[in-house]
Amino acid sequence: MTQKFYDTIIIGSGSIGTPLAWQLSEAGQKVLVIDQFASSGQGSNKEAIGGIRATHSDPVKIQLCLKSLEVFSSWKEKYGDDIGWKQGGYSFVAYRETEEKTLKDLLVIQKKLGLEIDWYDNQDFLRIIPSLNPRGLLGGTFSPGDGSASPMLANLAMERMARAGGAEFHFQEKIECLKTKGDKVIGVKTDKEDYYASTVVNAAGAWAKEILLELNILLPILPESHEGGITEPVASFLGPMVVDIHPLENSANYYFYQNHTGQVIFCITPNPSIPGMDRRESSGFLPLVTRRMINLMPCLRNIKVRRTWRGLYPMTPDGQPIVGQLNGISGYLNAVGMCGQGFMLGPGLAVELRKWITGGDIESATKLLAPYTLYRDFGGTEQLK
Repeated sequence: MTQKFYDTIIIGSGSIGTPLAWQLSEAGQKVLVIDQFASSGQGSNKEAIGGIRATHSDPVKIQLCLKSLEVFSSWKEKYGDDIGWKQGGYSFVAYRETEEKTLKDLLVIQKKLGLEIDWYDNQDFLRIIPSLNPRGLLGGTFSPGDGSASPMLANLAMERMARAGGAEFHFQEKIECLKTKGDKVIGVKTDKEDYYASTVVNAAGAWAKEILLELNILLPILPESHEGGITEPVASFLGPMVVDIHPLENSANYYFYQNHTGQVIFCITPNPSIPGMDRRESSGFLPLVTRRMINLMPCLRNIKVRRTWRGLYPMTPDGQPIVGQLNGISGYLNAVGMCGQGFMLGPGLAVELRKWITGGDIESATKLLAPYTLYRDFGGTEQLK
């Protein structure tokens, strides 16, 4: 039987795997994407709410997401697809001095790395978001360059470009194990066939840990359940994504925005977290998040919710991705553990991994992504998750 050989095999056609397939095929590589689901983006990508921000506290994420913003904001002009891009910006609100200090302190690193962002006191902030509850509002930060897009439209658009460059997508095909020869990964075995490649990239999201189990390598990824929802469309009234990082008893933070169709999309971070692979929506989510949203923005009270859903965040102990090689094993790269930020990180990370995999600029890519190595100290935590 003829062996099927590729330059790169990507495991997963989600927020990381699909843009990487586009980037590598554009570079002239022969690419195979393998996914266990029926079509592209059916893992966690379709459950993302669509926010894209470079407004982070981690320097690497800032740089990656600035690249992602370039891709998303210029996509329609360059490639013709309407991916629902809206440059509404991101706002982080502060009703307590604790959040005010955190947000102001972060401005130093954010501005140093080129973000257009500032702190606005109460009245100036209300000019940006007039519908906020003014009582007790101290102010907030606003970064106008951030935005949003449709995760599914964007994923399908990037799949189209990857296919145009010759990439193959195999759906409903499950990885059984990595194929190795000595200390090198040479391909994958699926439930249908064996495939060979110079490089195998693990971009399997919440399912990434399973890929390395037969090599006795444990990825410190613990999936968590997070829920989101969407309302009926209404006339435009809200520009930026609104993020409240004030933790309460049952929730760590929450965020919402009005998308390009006029619908309000919202999500909350449960406290305590909900570990596991359960993707069934719960009855407790909507009362919890709506109470917080209406308190912050009373005009939301009469908007009807159309549906809610539940997705998986592949979390790491420090809230940072795991990207890079395995010690002592060649031919394999991790691109996992995006902690619920895969959609916004995906295109920027794909640009860097293209340099790494094709040899375009290995030195700059490996230097930028070095903090995301599997072999780091996972004891820290990101300030602005």
